[in-house]
Amino acid sequence: MKRSTFLQFATPSIVIMTLLMVIPLGMAIWLGMNFITYNNINAPQFVGMKNYADVLGDPRFWQSFRFTGLYMAIVIPVQLFVGFTIALTLDQVSKFVRGIYLSLFLLPFIIVPVVGTLMFKQLFEPSGLFTWLYQTILDTKFRYNETSVKTLIILYGIWASTPFALVTYFAGLQTLPVEQLEAASMDGASPLQKIRYIVLPHVRSLTIFILMISLMDAYRIFDSVFVLSEMNPIYKADTMMTYVFQTAVTVQRLDKANAMAVLTVIGIMVILIPNLIQTYHQQIEER
Repeated sequence: MKRSTFLQFATPSIVIMTLLMVIPLGMAIWLGMNFITYNNINAPQFVGMKNYADVLGDPRFWQSFRFTGLYMAIVIPVQLFVGFTIALTLDQVSKFVRGIYLSLFLLPFIIVPVVGTLMFKQLFEPSGLFTWLYQTILDTKFRYNETSVKTLIILYGIWASTPFALVTYFAGLQTLPVEQLEAASMDGASPLQKIRYIVLPHVRSLTIFILMISLMDAYRIFDSVFVLSEMNPIYKADTMMTYVFQTAVTVQRLDKANAMAVLTVIGIMVILIPNLIQTYHQQIEER
C-alpha cells in the first residue's frame, strides 16, 4: 500500500484519537498546576508545580505505588503462566471437553468486575465456604487484615485476568504449524523440548501483546480493591487509582488528583515504551 493511500485511511482515526488523548491530558496537566477544590472550582488558583511536588512527597502515594507494583509483579507472571498452561492443555483434548472448560474458564472474563468481586468476597465472609475451610483446616478464624486483604486482591486479580491470556494463547496455538511438531516428534524431541523450541517462539509476539495489555490493566486496577478493601486505610491496600479517587472525592483535592493522574500516565508510558520498542524490533526481524 502506498504511503499516501495509507494516510488517507489512517488520518481521520489518528486525528480523532489524538484529540481524545491530547486534549484531556493537557487539561489534566493544567488543572494539576492549580489549586482546585469543590469550593473554588470556578476560580482555580495557579500554583505551578506545587501539586506535583506534594504528590511526590506524599508517603501514601508511594505506598499505593508500591502495592500497585507488587500487584503487577505477582499477577502478570502468574496470569501468563497459568493462561499458557491451560491453553496448551485444552489444545490437546477433544472439542466437546474443550468447549465445557473454556466456558468455565471464561466466566471471570464475562462477569462485571464489581459483581465478580462481590461474589469472590462472599466466599470469605463469616458464612463463606473458604472461611469454613480455613477454620476447619487451620483451626483458626479467617480475619481481615492488611496481609489477608492484599492477598485476596491479588488472588482475585489472577482469577479475573487469566482468561484473557488463556483465550489469546489458545487462539495462537490454533495457528501452530502441525508439520513442525510432527517433524520434531520424528527427531525424538520430548514434549518439553517442543514447547521450548517450537511453541514458545510461535507465541512470542502474543506474549508481548498480553504483557502490554496486562500492564495497563494492572496499573489502573480499581474495582476489586474498592470492594475487597472497602477503601479502609488500615489495610494499606490502596492502588494508584483508588488513591486518586480518594483524593478527588473524599479529600476533595481535584488539583492533587489531576497531578497524580498525570504522573500515572507518565508511569504507564515508562513501562510500555520499552515493550513497544522491543515489539517493533521483533516485527522488523520477522520480516
